[in-house]
Amino acid sequence: MTIGLICALPQELDHLRDVLTTSRRDVVAGLDFHSGQLDGHDCVLAGSGMGKVNAAVVATVMADRFDCRAIVFAGVAGGLDPTLGIGDVVIADLALQHDAGLIERECLQTYQAGHVPAINPIDHLGYRTDDELLARVMQRLDGVELLAMSAAAGGTGQPTRIRYGTVVTGDQFVQCAATRNRLYEQFGGSAIEMEGAAVAQVCESFKVPWLVIRTLSDLAGSESLSDFGVFAEEVAANSAAVLRLVLPVL
Repeated sequence: MTIGLICALPQELDHLRDVLTTSRRDVVAGLDFHSGQLDGHDCVLAGSGMGKVNAAVVATVMADRFDCRAIVFAGVAGGLDPTLGIGDVVIADLALQHDAGLIERECLQTYQAGHVPAINPIDHLGYRTDDELLARVMQRLDGVELLAMSAAAGGTGQPTRIRYGTVVTGDQFVQCAATRNRLYEQFGGSAIEMEGAAVAQVCESFKVPWLVIRTLSDLAGSESLSDFGVFAEEVAANSAAVLRLVLPVL
């Protein structure tokens, strides 16, 4: 069976499409799906564009039309955890949508997407990565050392780290230190991005295991847009490298 691979941006997609062999192209919903082999594994690769709806469309097509046995979203993200730096990799053990919920007294009470407390209450927030899948990934990556980012990409000369933690998803690009700090304090998140938890929601509906791999391209502060533009190309290569390492255990 096929593994679905999703990226949001061209910089992320190119690192995988360039090494996909015997590729076949299908166009569904105006989007390109490239089927072939990546390191000997049958895969289908697609670029979703940014945002939760775009990512959910691609994940739905992969689960339904391509019958994927697992779906991975890989790419760049902003950092929430102040102990992490540009180039560090975050693999989600939990993905949640921070912009879904109930607005009361001009404040958002984050709640599980698709639910409201007084209408269809639910007792959890977010989606947890399958325990067995995550255990295999952690074993596979145990002891792996990733190359340090270059100075031009914000590197400090130290090897980049792999962290397992909460990935927070919303339909905004965060360029605000106060918002970054609030989301970190509220959710204990390691990274913030715009797609992962939507992919997780679709995969939960289809009962397809999922994985979100994110490399930090910025720190979600006042310089995030400029940092992203400078660092995204090299940082995206780290996500692709980690994804290729875990393909055998998906």
